[in-house]
Amino acid sequence: QVQLAESGGGLAQAGGSLSLSCVASGNIFRIISMGWYRQAPGKQRELVATVNAGGGRMYADSVKGRCTLSRDNAKNSVNLQMNSLKAEDTATYYCNARLYTNPTNWDDYWGQGTQVTVSS
Repeated sequence: QVQLAESGGGLAQAGGSLSLSCVASGNIFRIISMGWYRQAPGKQRELVATVNAGGGRMYADSVKGRCTLSRDNAKNSVNLQMNSLKAEDTATYYCNARLYTNPTNWDDYWGQGTQVTVSS
């Protein structure tokens, strides 16, 4: 069993900032990557930002320069700092962890989702 505990999110004004945190726990052998995805009403889930075990980061073009993803390997956690928020950032944000639960099997795990609403 693997659990992802999300925190943060909420309501912010356009131009403001929010922070999202996620901690992975449970039967974790090795984490491949962790990050955040989002899904707005009527749209597909999309990548926001992810960081791999080597520290390589990937950001969606829509958030580059406005978001920073940090990772604490010792705590199996990631933090997404979002600045200069826009109305189009409004969505449900999901933490994702791709990890091994044993030396040979990996899978994707998801948090329950946290709402981010940006008012213009």
